[in-house]
Amino acid sequence: MMTPAPAPLWTSMEADHATSGHSTRPWQATGVSIDSRSLEKGNLFVAIRGPNFDAHDFVDEAFAHGAAAALVSRIPRNHKKEDKPLLIVEDTYSGLRCLARAARQRSDAMRVAITGSVGKTSTKEALAAALKPSGKVAASLGNLNNLWGVPLSLARMKQESDYGVFEIGMNHAGEITPLTRTVRPDIAIITTVDAVHLEFFDSLEGIARAKAEIFDGLRRRGTAILNRDNRFFDFLVEEAESRGIANIVSFGTHEEADARLIRFDVDADAVVDADIMGEKLHFTLALPGLHSAINTMAVLAAVKVLGANLAGACSALSAMDAPAGRGKRMKISLPGGGAALVIDDSYNASPASMRAAFKVLAQTHPGTGGRRIAVLGDMLELGPGSTRAHESLADDLLAAGVDMVLTTGDNMMHLDDALPRAKRGGHSARTEDLMSLITRVLRNGDVVLVKGSNSQKLGLVVAALASDESNTESNTESITGANAQAQSAANGN
Repeated sequence: MMTPAPAPLWTSMEADHATSGHSTRPWQATGVSIDSRSLEKGNLFVAIRGPNFDAHDFVDEAFAHGAAAALVSRIPRNHKKEDKPLLIVEDTYSGLRCLARAARQRSDAMRVAITGSVGKTSTKEALAAALKPSGKVAASLGNLNNLWGVPLSLARMKQESDYGVFEIGMNHAGEITPLTRTVRPDIAIITTVDAVHLEFFDSLEGIARAKAEIFDGLRRRGTAILNRDNRFFDFLVEEAESRGIANIVSFGTHEEADARLIRFDVDADAVVDADIMGEKLHFTLALPGLHSAINTMAVLAAVKVLGANLAGACSALSAMDAPAGRGKRMKISLPGGGAALVIDDSYNASPASMRAAFKVLAQTHPGTGGRRIAVLGDMLELGPGSTRAHESLADDLLAAGVDMVLTTGDNMMHLDDALPRAKRGGHSARTEDLMSLITRVLRNGDVVLVKGSNSQKLGLVVAALASDESNTESNTESITGANAQAQSAANGN
C-alpha cells in the first residue's frame, strides 16, 4: 500500500501572497530550509545572505537535493535549473519573516516562547514533549533561536498545530524584541538570569533587562512564567507589569512559587513531588539534575495555563530522553575491555550550567573501580572576568567529588593551573588532541562528563568516543575531519 504524499506546508499562491513576491511557476513545498546540505526533498530553500557568504550560490545544489522551490532576491549567477521554480522577493530575510507571520496568523495554535541564560533548549524540548499528549505540537528544532532560526521555526508550523513552542536566544540587547514580536506568544518563559554573555553587557541587570524583551511580543492577556528562585524575579515582574502584563506565574523551589518543586529525589529514580498551581503531582523525571527538575516546574505551569493534560505531561516527562549535547547519557565500550558512561553536555557552557553539570556528575555513581571524570572546554563571552570564572570552577569540581579533570582551550588552562596536581588529567590546546588524553586514562566503570562552549566542538569528542573506532589515531582523524566540515559550514558552504 502506497504511503500518501504529505500535505503541502506552503503553495506558491500562499507564499506569493504572504511575501508580496512572485513565483516563476507554480510549486508546493512540504517544509522550509535554509541549509542546502540538510535540506529534505520537497522543502522550500531560503537563500540567506550572511556577512561571509551568500546562499544564492547554493540554489542549484538545493535543487539537486530535491528542493521544491527557492526563495531568492535575485536570479543566482550561473543558474542552471531554469525549469525550477523561484519565489522572487525584495529581501530573503524579510520574505522568511513574512512566511513566519503568515504561519502564525493562519493557525489557531497557542504559542509559547522560551528564553533564559541557561536551560532554554532543554526546557523547550521538555515542553514540546509534555504537550504532545494534548495535541499537535510545532517546536523549534535544535537550538534555532536566533535572527534566522526563530522565523524559520515559525514558518515551519503547520496550520493544524494546536501548540507552538519556540526558543528565543540573544547575546546583545535588542535582539529578542523583533523575534518575540514575530512569534507573538501566549506564554513567555524566562528560565533564569545568570552570568552569560557578560562580554556584551555591563552588568547582570543588563542581561535581565535584555531577557525581559520577551514581554515586548507577549499578547496583552498572555502569561509570563518566571523563576521565583532567581534574584531577578522581582525585577522581571516589574518589567512585565510595565508592559501591561497582568498574568504572572512563578516557579521554583521557593515556598511562594505558584509551580513549586517540593521534592526531587535523585537516589529514588529521580522522583518529583510538585504543586502546580494547587494541583499535587508525583512522577519520575527522565532529565538529569535538580536544575532540570526546577525548569520542569515552568513546563508544567505552561501546561496548566494552556489547559492541557497535566497527567499526560508527567508521563511524557518520565519517558523522554535528554537531548544530545544537553545531558544525554550513553555507555561506551573501552578498547581494553569494560565500559564507561558518558554524559554528553557538550553543546554549551556558562559558569551556571557548569556548576549544574558538576552536581549531576556528583549524583551519578561510577561502577566498581570507576571514577568521576570531567572533560571541559572553554566558556566564552564572559568578558574581563573570564580568567576568574574558569579558575573558580576548581572549588566546585572538588566539592562535587570529581576525581580527574581534562581540559582544552586557552581559558581552561587557568582551571588546569588552579586544580590540585592529583586532579589534573591533562590539558590540550586543541580539541583534536583530547582523544589521546582521554583514551589513556579511561577505565572500566568511569563516568565521564563532557562539557564546553559549542565552538570548542566537544560534541565531536563525544561522537568519537561513541564510535566503533577503537584506536586513538582513527578517532583523532574523525574529529579533525568533522572540524573541517564545521569550518566549511561557518563559511557558508
